Amino acid sequence: MKKISLIIFSLFALYSCGDSGKSVEEIIEGGDLSEIREKKAELSAEQSKLNAQLADLDAAIKRLDVKKQFALVETRILEDTLFKHYVELPGDVETDQNITIYPEYSGVLLNVLVKEGQRVKKGEMLAKIDDGGLASRLAQLETQATLAKTTFERQERLWKQNIGSEIQYLEARTNYEAVQNSVDQLKSQLSKTVVRAPFAGVIDEIFSDEGEVVAPGQSRLFRLINLSDMYITTAVPESYLGKIKKGTEVMVEIGATGIEFESTIKQVGNFINPNNRTFEIKIAVPDSQEQVKPNLIATVKLNDYSAKDAIAIPEGVIQKNSAGESVAFVINKETDSTGIAEKRILKTGLSYNDYVEILEGLSKGEILITEGAKNIREGEKVKVLRD
Repeated sequence: MKKISLIIFSLFALYSCGDSGKSVEEIIEGGDLSEIREKKAELSAEQSKLNAQLADLDAAIKRLDVKKQFALVETRILEDTLFKHYVELPGDVETDQNITIYPEYSGVLLNVLVKEGQRVKKGEMLAKIDDGGLASRLAQLETQATLAKTTFERQERLWKQNIGSEIQYLEARTNYEAVQNSVDQLKSQLSKTVVRAPFAGVIDEIFSDEGEVVAPGQSRLFRLINLSDMYITTAVPESYLGKIKKGTEVMVEIGATGIEFESTIKQVGNFINPNNRTFEIKIAVPDSQEQVKPNLIATVKLNDYSAKDAIAIPEGVIQKNSAGESVAFVINKETDSTGIAEKRILKTGLSYNDYVEILEGLSKGEILITEGAKNIREGEKVKVLRD
């Protein structure tokens, strides 16, 4: 550095004065054209010498200062990988077993036998409605039915022995059947005063309290949900019809809860909606996903493309040249930590999750420059910070 400073000082001195002792300003003020030309030639010769010396010094610095000689980069060794592409679509969590239970009989709600959040079995009694005297009427009819049956059976035995008239036999049978039908109808009505669970599930909400008058189709009693058979529905564009089938791998993300899980398509619709040119699919929700609830919004990621033994690199590594081509740099190592940068023209495929599949231009085992590539040129020497 002292030599460079000395050269620069010497150049400045040459501009200030010459062999004649006159400064450049004085020679110019003298107005002697031949003297001015002579001074210019003299300074030009000295400048050429100084430039040559500066070039020698730059070469020495470049040769001796290793840290400044090489651009610093980070690299990774390319390996074969399984590249998967997903298309993301909105979906809704649904279940076929999510119902509101209404009474089938009008009357006062006598007993509510369950609590919210309680698990119930199929057929379990949930509530009892006042039967309005149906049970008493049934008891009377059953007594009548017993008598009618006894009368009919006795008349039948006599008829088989050819005793009595056919009319008596037919009247006894008809009377018994009529009374028995009345008993069956009354039993059916009485059974409606007992509210039972149509399927196993959880009592999610109780709408009516004991003592309220309830009526069919008007008074809500319970909301019953079964979370063991939920699914997600989504509409898929018809262009994916050939890529999506039953069993196709699916990734599901529930934004409200942050839950992510893998699943498969359980059903593919056969109808194309003419309004939006989509078809519906259903995706199973594993029983282990207890935090997934009906009516949640889901993001469905459908695996529409997979490639084994693929080369995939981060999108940020890829650059564009003046011709619009995709390029990346690899390093041909000279030592463990240094090498020469080589530019590659790439043919790219699909991209997903910030990674791009490389169809042509890179191979397994090559060393890709991942950081610092934007500041280097083809053939430039580089130093690797870490692999």
